[in-house]
Amino acid sequence: MHEHLDALEQRMHQLQQAMRRAQLARDSDQVKQLRDELRRTQRAWDALFAQAEEGEESNAPDSGENSAPALQAAPAEPQTLLPAREQVHQVLTLLAVPAAPKLISTVHEAFFAGGLAPSRLTSLRRDEERSYRSAPGARPYYLCPALTSDLLSPARGLLTVSTWSLEQRIVGPLSARVHFLTSALNIADAAERLDMATLPLPVRQLLVRYAQNIPGAQPPVPHPGPAGAPFDLALLRRAAEDELTLHTASDTTTRTQAAARARSQLDAAALLFGGSFQSARRLRSVP
Repeated sequence: MHEHLDALEQRMHQLQQAMRRAQLARDSDQVKQLRDELRRTQRAWDALFAQAEEGEESNAPDSGENSAPALQAAPAEPQTLLPAREQVHQVLTLLAVPAAPKLISTVHEAFFAGGLAPSRLTSLRRDEERSYRSAPGARPYYLCPALTSDLLSPARGLLTVSTWSLEQRIVGPLSARVHFLTSALNIADAAERLDMATLPLPVRQLLVRYAQNIPGAQPPVPHPGPAGAPFDLALLRRAAEDELTLHTASDTTTRTQAAARARSQLDAAALLFGGSFQSARRLRSVP
């Protein structure tokens, strides 16, 4: 039972952190939904704590009767009630760069309540496009694909948010590395807002994975930490920032030029969801 209490307490902590991020993003609807879930989780914790107290009292020495307390099933760990699109929006807001479903799922598991399987994201972009075309602007945001800088067509497997600038939603030859380094910094910032002394293992494992793929981001210590590799948040941030300075200017120029071309060639829907491959090739040849 104490394990269930610990899990509920961790879930409440995750929800509180998610509420802070939603408040910073001025997403009042998300704040309300997270607050409601936090209250439900608190009630589940209260009920389980009361059961634990009753169990301790019934196990205390009595007048000699050996009546065993009735076993009661602990309440199941609550899962988030947010739709998949809102869970994806949470993660993309944290990362602030286009991301693939696998990364979105991993980051969600580390920082937010509930699970988000990558398979749930397969049809999400198509659903968003259908919704936009049937009622443009009816939603406060849409999940849409990143656009390639050369053809202005949908980038395979990369999701963005419609409220981002067009430049932010375009990917060029260097963007994959720039986005990796940028997301490393944003994840490090999010981790630092948590209690570093009790940093959840999924968060630590995620940061270690980033550090393993950034030169100079891992401390040269002989014994690995609890996540299986040495880890230093400040070192990770410095290494990511140092490498980012090498690529940012060129990547920004590519995306800015592509955005200007897109604004002159694409309609409102195509600016969000991209044009067809054939039309993109024709548009590319237009001076």
